[in-house]
Amino acid sequence: MSTELSMLDLFLQASLLVKAVMLVLLGMSIVSWTMIMKRSQVLSRADIRAARFEDRFWSGMDLSQLFQEIQVSKSYLSGSEQIFYSGFKEFARLHRSNIQVPGAVIDGTTRVMRVSLSKEVEVLETNLSFLATVGSISPYIGLFGTVWGIMHAFLALGAVKHATLAMVAPGIAEALIATAMGLFTAIPAVIAYNRLTVKVSKLENNYMNFMESFSSILHHQAFTALKE
Repeated sequence: MSTELSMLDLFLQASLLVKAVMLVLLGMSIVSWTMIMKRSQVLSRADIRAARFEDRFWSGMDLSQLFQEIQVSKSYLSGSEQIFYSGFKEFARLHRSNIQVPGAVIDGTTRVMRVSLSKEVEVLETNLSFLATVGSISPYIGLFGTVWGIMHAFLALGAVKHATLAMVAPGIAEALIATAMGLFTAIPAVIAYNRLTVKVSKLENNYMNFMESFSSILHHQAFTALKE
């Protein structure tokens, strides 16, 4: 309890600029943790939804029936579901008008699915750049507060005739707290950014593998319909 009180006292006694630095770092830390928890939940849900949809996709269900089922909730589709929906919709449209040119049908369908994939990955990466920025600049913001606090302490020390360590210690201590807060803000942000980026990459690979498999199925259907 005394340690918490002394840190509070140091904050209250700090110069206005050092206080501002500490408050900025505290705000960045709070926002970072909020984004970390939110992004973790979003990516976990995306992973679960992708696994569930792919189980349905590979269950042997007719693709037209699957398309009709997910079309009901098309406003809430994401990930593999959205890629499937946009791809099958485009395939059906092109197939009706270009049944004699299956290559053109597959090329058009693949382009649409790639656009859908890009949008889904962009959604998954939301706020990750903020975490990277926080991880990069927080130590420097804290260091700026430290330098300013130490400079302020020595300037005050120079105004007295008999300087002692006890006189300069509080000023240096309050300055070093800014560095500690900078590291406290940066380290979780960097760790979270790396972990979340790995999760996004895994989901992106999963989506790409699904898209390639789905494209192969559509390719087979297009050329089978041509032979018939």
